[in-house]
Amino acid sequence: QVQPVESGGGLVQAGGSLRLSCLASGRTFSNNAMGWFRQAAGNPREFVAVINWSGRDTRYADSVKGRFTISRDGAKTTGYLEMNSLKPEDTAVYYCAASSWYTGTPNAPSAFDYWGQGTQVTVSS
Repeated sequence: QVQPVESGGGLVQAGGSLRLSCLASGRTFSNNAMGWFRQAAGNPREFVAVINWSGRDTRYADSVKGRFTISRDGAKTTGYLEMNSLKPEDTAVYYCAASSWYTGTPNAPSAFDYWGQGTQVTVSS
């Protein structure tokens, strides 16, 4: 069983930066894809970024490409989402997710089995 735990959310002004962390453990987390999704109030959950099992392949939503960077540490127990040049439209609850099956870079929520509780990111204008 994998239980991702997010941290690092908060309130930041537009143009600022935040770094989210996702702590998880177990062979499932280290050997498979890890992703970040977000959900703004009244909107469905949307894909943000994903990293493959080795950490060498990534995929991003067009809305965050060039501003956000996903990574995972060498021990593959912690994943990160570095967010720069934040905009008010980035405001959402951000969720870390782990797949028990996919090793590549899926972007559908259905590819992920384990979800964290979420961390709030608020960007003020």
